[in-house]
Amino acid sequence: MPYVANTSTDEREMLAAIGIDSLDELFAMVPADLRLRRPLDLPPALTELELTQHMHRLAGRDLPAGQANCFLGGGSYDHFIPAVVDALAARGEFYTSYTPYQPEASQGNLQVFFEYQTLITRLTGMDVSNASLYDGASATTEAVLMALAATRRRRVVTFKSVHPEYRQTLETYFDNLDAELVTLAAPAGSADLATLSAAIDDQTACVLLQQPNFFGAVEDAAAIAELAHAAGAVLIVVVDPLSLGVLARPGDYGADIVAAEGQSLGSPLAFGGPYLGILACREAFVRRMPGRITGQTQDRDGRRCWVLTLQTREQHIRREKATSNICTNQGLLALRATIYLAALGPAGLREVGELCLQKSHYALQRLTSQSPFAPAFARPFFKEFVVRSRDADVESLLQDAAEAGVFAGVPLGGWYPELSDCFLVAVTEKRTREEIDTWATLLHTIATSAEPAHA
Repeated sequence: MPYVANTSTDEREMLAAIGIDSLDELFAMVPADLRLRRPLDLPPALTELELTQHMHRLAGRDLPAGQANCFLGGGSYDHFIPAVVDALAARGEFYTSYTPYQPEASQGNLQVFFEYQTLITRLTGMDVSNASLYDGASATTEAVLMALAATRRRRVVTFKSVHPEYRQTLETYFDNLDAELVTLAAPAGSADLATLSAAIDDQTACVLLQQPNFFGAVEDAAAIAELAHAAGAVLIVVVDPLSLGVLARPGDYGADIVAAEGQSLGSPLAFGGPYLGILACREAFVRRMPGRITGQTQDRDGRRCWVLTLQTREQHIRREKATSNICTNQGLLALRATIYLAALGPAGLREVGELCLQKSHYALQRLTSQSPFAPAFARPFFKEFVVRSRDADVESLLQDAAEAGVFAGVPLGGWYPELSDCFLVAVTEKRTREEIDTWATLLHTIATSAEPAHA
């Protein structure tokens, strides 16, 4: 039978099995001008030994953030992970943890999810938590969709101080929704109450706030809650879970729905994912909450057991009538968060928060004690802050620092053109005084030896 010149015996057999004569016929639906008319330009094949060595050489060219002097933040953080988290989460019965569609056969996983939900509600001050979502961005968007459905209003007010990628995710959803997204400026690095008051009306479904915000600043959350509730709107707060060791719980200052990125609770940076979406709310919103909710009950013999509850909200049951298209959860990451929170306890969580607070303030003072750098905003902060570079180009500055083995911060110009001379710094409990001093000295050295940014 006809076939292209380089077709192997196995390929000819597969073509025959599907009833066609050639590879050209298989790809006939691809326009001719888009087809590659030559063999792929690939190097000679390697043996397994050679390939393994080659891959190790390539991997050795990277410096993982966890092995560097790392001050990266903006939603992903280099926090310490106790050994117990890896030891338990790596057990075979948990390692493939996933959504149980037959709850009676998954009692171990369901118990973990129940414990996770309990810890999250205590951490946030909310009444109910689901068994997790994909990440902070999806949790934030689902929180907004909950508010739209609950209030039957179509206006959402948020701030530029909310994580820009979370807002981008929200904007993607809003392209196909009959809803309006109003984003207020944050020129001083935080929400302006007067501007917010003028922006809220009787069509506002919710106010979306981040606490601490993307710039690391602590917002006046209680005052924002009062403004939102006075207009009959829902207050959604995106939190850093580890900040709740030292800052007020969102439930204590009036939040109605809480979303968060849970990566800092025992999960590594992992080159950007997978991560953990946290979503919790007051009981009034529970039937609008997407995803899994695990409940505790008794079996027919009176023994404690766990089930998936309120499942009629879910996509795998109601499909087009469901609260959301999300019908799964990040089981393994939720397990890691559960182990992490249980291992630390309230005192440990508070200690981690206090260390982040103290070390970040020392780092800012250390860096800005000399002229090349200055704080961008005069706001209280938890573990992140924004630095303005008076002379050196920020992108070049951070690249030079990375080449010296220090991940010195995140440039902000890509998200905020008006802050192209600024970078975001995160200081976790892992950073030592020596590492902070090395970071500050290196940045001063690079900045003072570089050509001025405006030259």
